[in-house]
Amino acid sequence: MTHLQEHLSVKTILLVEDDVPIGEVLVQAITQETSYITVVAQSGEEALKLVESIKPNLLILDYRLPGITGLEVYDQIHALEEFMAVPAMMISAQLPVSELKNRAIVGMNKPLDLDEFLQTIEHLLA
Repeated sequence: MTHLQEHLSVKTILLVEDDVPIGEVLVQAITQETSYITVVAQSGEEALKLVESIKPNLLILDYRLPGITGLEVYDQIHALEEFMAVPAMMISAQLPVSELKNRAIVGMNKPLDLDEFLQTIEHLLA
């Protein structure tokens, strides 16, 4: 397998988290424990701009973001045909459970259990 093929087969996670220390901890955990590339956006607007260029395989969204919520980001990304099948995980201290069920989004409460978080990522990307 060439280096380019390896790079193309690496899955990308788009993490949308406005709390920088939390985002750093999550990226570090993902980087150390998986082979996935993680791109961080600190707002929904930034995520919507990034999604076209990085083509994520998984969305991890904080529910409470400045401006638009994680649910609104999810809805806008999933409205794009090429991203309709991209799985998503929502993280928050207060999850909108019924909204997540309607959209088949996996919800995880903050503070996160990192082992459970990483297992969920592996499951969603399997």
